[in-house]
Amino acid sequence: MDVSELSFEEAFRELEETVRRLEEGDLALDESIAFFERGMRLAEYCGEKLDKAELRVKQLIPSLEGEAEIAPFDTFARP
Repeated sequence: MDVSELSFEEAFRELEETVRRLEEGDLALDESIAFFERGMRLAEYCGEKLDKAELRVKQLIPSLEGEAEIAPFDTFARP
């Protein structure tokens, strides 16, 4: 299945399984390379998904000058 068709959760689970299989070390060289390449695609995809989620969580807040600026969501978190 193409990585872009996976949800974040599916991709992350597959990435975890891929890492586990690679760490076991019982794969042939060609299999190891294929797992490594798939794992790299999965890691990149998950990273992109997290970056997009972070951008969505950021909120617009008014500055002192009356213009809007982007601030991280945790700016509004209570201590």
